[in-house]
Amino acid sequence: MSHPHSQRTPALDEGDLAALLASLIKDLRFGAVEITVHEGRVVQVERKEKYRFEKR
Repeated sequence: MSHPHSQRTPALDEGDLAALLASLIKDLRFGAVEITVHEGRVVQVERKEKYRFEKR
């Protein structure tokens, strides 16, 4: 049974994965991109963004 918020997409080749990572990082100002690997294969990529506000 899959989690209701998870999304499954077809496997990516190395070029597609590189393009995906580049697009996730391109506009990211503060945050992280996390890559999960199982048995030598990338199985999940997460992008976490932070919004920072100036002090008053």
